[in-house]
Amino acid sequence: MTPRATYRFQFHRDFTFADAEALVPYLDTLGISHVYASPITTAQSGSTHGYDVVDPTRIGPELGGEEGFRSLVKALRARDMGIIIDIVPNHMGVASDENAWWMDVLAHGQDSGYARFFDIDWREPVLLPVLGTPLSEAIEQRAVAIVVEDGRRFVSLYGERRIPLRDEDQAGGATTDPSEIQALLGRQHYRLASWRTANDALNWRRFFTVSELAGLRIEDPEVFEAVHALPLRLYAEGLIDGVRVDHVDGLTDPAGYCRTLRARLDATARPADAPPGPAYFVIEKILGGGEPLSEDWGVDGTSGYDFMEEVTALLHAPEGEAPLNRLWEEISGRPADFEAEEIEARRHMLAWAFEGQLTRCVQAFATLAAATPETEGLTRGMLRRAVERLLWVFPVYRTYGTGDAAPESDAEIREIARTRVAAHIPPGEEAVVDRVLDWLAGTGPGDPDLVAEAVRRFQQLSAPIAAKAVEDTAFYRYGRLLSRNDVGFDANRFSAGIDEFHADAVGRAQRFPHSMLATATHDHKRGEDVRARLAVVSELPDAWREAVLRWHAMAAPHADGVEPGDLYMLFQTLFGAWPDGLAVDDADGLSAFADRLVNWQQKAVREAKLRSSWEAPNEAYEGAAEALVRTLLDPAKSRDFLADLQAFLVTTAASARANSLAQVALRYTVPGVPDCYQGTELPDFSLVDPDNRRPVDYALRGQLLADPEREGAEKLALIARLLGLRRQHADLFAAGDYRPVPVRGARAGNVLAFTRNHGDATLLAVVALRTAEATAGTDMPAPPAQWWGDTALEGLPEDVETNVAALLRDEPVAVVIIQ
Repeated sequence: MTPRATYRFQFHRDFTFADAEALVPYLDTLGISHVYASPITTAQSGSTHGYDVVDPTRIGPELGGEEGFRSLVKALRARDMGIIIDIVPNHMGVASDENAWWMDVLAHGQDSGYARFFDIDWREPVLLPVLGTPLSEAIEQRAVAIVVEDGRRFVSLYGERRIPLRDEDQAGGATTDPSEIQALLGRQHYRLASWRTANDALNWRRFFTVSELAGLRIEDPEVFEAVHALPLRLYAEGLIDGVRVDHVDGLTDPAGYCRTLRARLDATARPADAPPGPAYFVIEKILGGGEPLSEDWGVDGTSGYDFMEEVTALLHAPEGEAPLNRLWEEISGRPADFEAEEIEARRHMLAWAFEGQLTRCVQAFATLAAATPETEGLTRGMLRRAVERLLWVFPVYRTYGTGDAAPESDAEIREIARTRVAAHIPPGEEAVVDRVLDWLAGTGPGDPDLVAEAVRRFQQLSAPIAAKAVEDTAFYRYGRLLSRNDVGFDANRFSAGIDEFHADAVGRAQRFPHSMLATATHDHKRGEDVRARLAVVSELPDAWREAVLRWHAMAAPHADGVEPGDLYMLFQTLFGAWPDGLAVDDADGLSAFADRLVNWQQKAVREAKLRSSWEAPNEAYEGAAEALVRTLLDPAKSRDFLADLQAFLVTTAASARANSLAQVALRYTVPGVPDCYQGTELPDFSLVDPDNRRPVDYALRGQLLADPEREGAEKLALIARLLGLRRQHADLFAAGDYRPVPVRGARAGNVLAFTRNHGDATLLAVVALRTAEATAGTDMPAPPAQWWGDTALEGLPEDVETNVAALLRDEPVAVVIIQ
């Protein structure tokens, strides 16, 4: 069953199924058809997100268990609503003894019934990088001991965590003698080590750089069945209507996985009183610039990062790119060219955080080459240089070869990589790169199993390198305009034209008409309205420059030791994330905002890895940065700065509102299934997690929904109005085409218009874009009629209003149903 519109809930022990059930009437009144649930399986105790699954066969007891879930579904079904759930096939949480599968592997090694479930290189014991010091030191400090509980012996770590011992070592009691402990541990199926060894020595695949999440071999049919037993049962019982698959690019064969899951869902019989299939099935997939989603995977589309990128780029004025480039270079001393930042970040991450995975990838290619007469002359060093340089410049998360074949769409990616890598290849080693690319294409020589293993390792390395280097490193180093740095975004692209947006929408209507449309997620770097406000800067680069230089001068006495680039990104964040209604003399409110900013800034400087890091926090630098934030937000110390910042916020407020309403209107009218991330029906000025997962005030939202004329209800009212249209004209929104409407006149470049047609019904949507010239300094997000002049729509029936000034008289968006 395809949802009409979804609403994302983040479930955890402080927001349970019962809490969601109480909100079902509100969601129904708003116009939502489906709850879109974060993972509901049993996660690590106290998990705030649910992706650290420890038991995929059971609904989490902290969330309310199966009884609570069934009660929620019953309440939804009573209102003809449904639910889709997030599933996690790529990895499991292994940070505690709660994961019975992982504990069994540690106890029994390769003899465990779950040994094949995890992606482990069994040529050596399982590395457990869980100690704060080397093992011998931890034993001497009594941080590692042998204890007896319930008649069995365990390794105790820091008095908190328990690791099982082999069955053969169960005889005996507790042990404190260091030499006995060393000898005992030397016989286990695992090796305890300092956490610092993980990047270089880990012999099992993890999620990105998170050693608390172990990769699953979901390509193994037994593993697939065990991990999917619960969602398939819930679908068969009519309790869920579909799934969102987390991090599909982490899997060995994403295409094969998706086809298998689609086939299983389609073959599943549902109760007669359940909504009919097919199941709704979307994937978390980060698409690179120009990268298409394959149409033969059996999915309904992505979870919406691609739309978030498209609509955000549309809000940015291309005229702002050059002056903002200059400002960033002038202030930070770093390049305005994002590609340079990306390559440096990729090189850093590959060397610093993925040495172990890179070494094993290179070894797979070296083993393949040595066993193949045509390539036996390729040394390990040659292959390492080829692999690492390809990873420096790879244009997308990954390719989808299987060793003996590759999809046609991979060919362009390989050619782009071949072109980009040319400047980095050592003299005379071009043929080595060509051979690696041949293997990725499925056309290289060698034993099929060895080829498949080498290709698998490359593709499962390229994806985390892209994520960690771009989104979790370069995006925190590069601050030209932070609204263009977010998950799934192409920071090389400053803005997008109207024709580009039209082309993307037409393509989605034709290929994936039910793909999810998101503008906020649990993973976003900054909220949708932070991006909307910052996008106004692209229209006012000169005024922004003047403001920033004033702020810089005011902050200088307090910014000693803080890098200028970090200071500039702080100014952007102060402006972009400033809470609605926060007064510059509200000391308590400013202090609360400062707390949020300090948390963001600490994460930002650590992720950037230039002046601090998670591995080695620079307390002096972080302390200086925190002191600066708190001083700037102290009304007793920074009155002039706060007054100046507030003046700029007031100047840009109407333009920011226009951007906010524009992205709302587009999300709820273009082809696709619109999602509303929890709480973002009101202005969303959140920052990166955990800030974007704070509790939501649903009482306030319910009051504003009941009284949409109240101050502060503007965004919520538009969402409710558009969801009402989607409910009344469900077929039009579900199956209508997308046709760009030509615009003529003086402001043709400031209007995006389109129709959607199905049967006898037509939707006309008109959205004002980049109107700060007319709205800055006013209190109206809709430009005045005289500004539009003769701007008009073309190609519409004679009885349809085409004058843009008339259509956008009261709001910067207009949505009309024509019948």
